[in-house]
Parts: sequence; C-alpha cells; structure tokens
Amino acid sequence: MKFLAKLRRNEQGATAIEYGLIAALIAVAAIAAMQGMGSQLVTTFTKTSSAMSKGVN
Repeated sequence: MKFLAKLRRNEQGATAIEYGLIAALIAVAAIAAMQGMGSQLVTTFTKTSSAMSKGVN
C-alpha cells in the first residue's frame, strides 16, 4: 500500500513528459518558421545571382 501511495505522489514522470511536449511544440514552431523563410531566401539568392550574372556580361 505504501508503494502505491508513493507512486501516486511522484510527479517526476509527469514533469518530464511536460518538458518533452514543450520541446516538441518549440521544434514544430521553429520548423514552420524556417520553411516560410526558406522560400524567401531562395528568391533573394536567385535575384542576387541573376543581377551578378548580368553585371559580369
């Protein structure tokens, strides 16, 4: 009985799960933000590359 009462009061596992969920949420938000910026970066580098090519010719 003491063992079961001790398990019920132990909250370390719940805390670890909460931290894991927070880390996963941050990772998803970071991936979403980077994907949005990725297309803008490709456009910027393409414009820069074409402008440099025109200047060389």
